[in-house]
Amino acid sequence: MDPTLLRALDLLFVVFHTVLILFNLLGWIPRRLRRANLIALLLTAASWLGLGIFYGIGFCPFTEWHWRVLRALGRRNLPRSYTQYLLQRLLGISIAAVTVDALTALGAAAALVISSALNIRDWRRRGVSPGRRSHRRRTLSA
Repeated sequence: MDPTLLRALDLLFVVFHTVLILFNLLGWIPRRLRRANLIALLLTAASWLGLGIFYGIGFCPFTEWHWRVLRALGRRNLPRSYTQYLLQRLLGISIAAVTVDALTALGAAAALVISSALNIRDWRRRGVSPGRRSHRRRTLSA
């Protein structure tokens, strides 16, 4: 593959994955993004735990695809954790893998709990329980 295309893909993956991580951690803050945030968190958890059964806990297809691009660019000795990679690449911070893994899991779990709680609260305020789709009947006043 053309090295220019590979470098462009590398940059695209860094930007996309960084935005996804930030959205997973903070997307519950704006009310209008909460449902999308919860969906993104659930998909992330499904990848980490569901696909993780087959490929290793914490598996992310975006990481795998980015690693393929980086290997094609000649990069070797890539860390197991994408978070560890981003901290080193973007901030120049080197943290032990076990620490990064724990912080990543803690951040994701906290975001999932907060997002779930806020989504449930928002659904209840709108008169929709999480298991029901119909809204409260509204009466028309003349």
